[in-house]
Amino acid sequence: MTSTSILLFSYGTLQTPAVQLETFGRKLSGYDDQLLDYKLAMVEIQDQDVVALSGETHHPIAIPDPSERISGKVFKITAEELAHSDQYEVKEYQRVLGQMASGEPAWVYVKAG
Repeated sequence: MTSTSILLFSYGTLQTPAVQLETFGRKLSGYDDQLLDYKLAMVEIQDQDVVALSGETHHPIAIPDPSERISGKVFKITAEELAHSDQYEVKEYQRVLGQMASGEPAWVYVKAG
């Protein structure tokens, strides 16, 4: 791990060991946290490679809602690993810097647009 760790929040398939191994080349360890001002919905995944890897045709997706919060895990990753997670996520998601309940900002994938 480099000296500059990046925080990545996951509420979905990036918590799955098989997805982590394929995306990052290792299993990640993280800590529980919550993303503020978002709620979960589901999105149908059209990319068959992502469906094959995750084993799921529908994935959770964060959509803005100022009265809600989403539970998940924060992982410390490298900039290179963040680029790999960008490649894994499909076009329905965009990466934003989210506010965590812990007070630490972390990158998170939310509904694009």
